[in-house]
Amino acid sequence: MSKLTHFNEEGRAKMVEVGHKLNTQREAICKGSIIMKSETLRRIIEHDINKGDVLAVAQVAGIMAAKRTSELIPMCHNLFLSGADVQFQIDRENNRIEILASVKTTGKTGVEMEALTAVSVTALTIYDMCKAIDKEMTITDICLLRKSGGKSGDYARPGTEEDEIPVVRG
Repeated sequence: MSKLTHFNEEGRAKMVEVGHKLNTQREAICKGSIIMKSETLRRIIEHDINKGDVLAVAQVAGIMAAKRTSELIPMCHNLFLSGADVQFQIDRENNRIEILASVKTTGKTGVEMEALTAVSVTALTIYDMCKAIDKEMTITDICLLRKSGGKSGDYARPGTEEDEIPVVRG
């Protein structure tokens, strides 16, 4: 088990020093879902929500959130992102929108938090834009699918076959 490094000698929170680390290409792919009533999903697909194109707005919100993660999560480093993408998979059978976020950088620390934040804010934006017609929407299953780069190397979520992890451009 690795030692937690976000605490100083007094046991208080600190931002980890990464200046000694090498710059490497890093990527994280995360997913999450929002489940809703069938009528809500239909209206999103048909662009029949008064606030506008829900998926277009949510996609931009997710990308913006990835860029601002260090302002939201106290110990995250401010990173220069070389790419960020948010995509959707519509599951009409289960009234679900699956959100996929990919974030890339070349740097000293990973982009997992940025990808997780992108998924979270994308889902929250969908909720915000549709809450007038569906307050029972549920945001669920936000997780890291894959990450690459850095000292700890590559990671793929256990139980997920490589061909099941979507390729997200970004």
